[in-house]
Amino acid sequence: MNTAAERRAELGSFLRARRAHLDPTAVGLPPAGPRRRGGLRREEVATLSGVSATWYTWLEQGRDIQPSRQVLDALARTLRLTATEHAYVLSLAGYTQLPTAAEPVDPAAPGHVQRLLDALAGCPAYTIAPDWTITGWNAAYAALYPNAAAVAPSERNLLWLVFTDPYVRDLLPDWETTSGRFVAEFRAEAGPRLGDLARSPVVQRLLRTSEPFRDAWQDHHIEGFASRLRTFHHPVQGVLHYEHHRLAPADHPDLHVVIYTPAAPPPEAAAS
Repeated sequence: MNTAAERRAELGSFLRARRAHLDPTAVGLPPAGPRRRGGLRREEVATLSGVSATWYTWLEQGRDIQPSRQVLDALARTLRLTATEHAYVLSLAGYTQLPTAAEPVDPAAPGHVQRLLDALAGCPAYTIAPDWTITGWNAAYAALYPNAAAVAPSERNLLWLVFTDPYVRDLLPDWETTSGRFVAEFRAEAGPRLGDLARSPVVQRLLRTSEPFRDAWQDHHIEGFASRLRTFHHPVQGVLHYEHHRLAPADHPDLHVVIYTPAAPPPEAAAS
């Protein structure tokens, strides 16, 4: 179970990470000199947010204190959090309805969802569970990523495959950017249930075996999903351009349907 102590610890870690990444000049302070590291000091964040340095230190340490929503809003402004990051902080502090504990992942997508995938002929599509286990896919996705059916079910997880399968690394010309973004999206979606998902075998294995994943995980970056253009370098079909979409069935809101619809190449690719 994801406890209140775990949520407080994650909130403190997230605030520390964002504070360390913020340029002092962004909040009107002098640039970092040779005697200070980058980022803001705790005292500076506290002063700019209207709280005491001691109280803010306790917050970063994960102590059993309850910040008000107004204080969290002030911290979000000081740390220049995005709307997604702000919502993440509020959820960790209990200002949104907490999800129930994660249910065991069904190894297969429900029949009606699988039929939806199959009906999307020509559009690679797949489903992922809350822990990003791939639970279903269609023929177009199998053509794009043949290993989906070949890997063991225990390894059929989007995060695991992105960080460990050489085929995926070759398929994604922007692998460094995309892999980091996936981790940021995973964190954003997990929210206060992150403790449950962080203990999942896949995440624990990645923390032990993948330095890029470990670096991205420790960065505490948060980013909400947004539909966007994606480019793939397929070994047989060549360069492919898709628009990346994601939907949630009303009767299975924790299950995401990911769809790649064919798209024109971006202007810079068309001009080359």
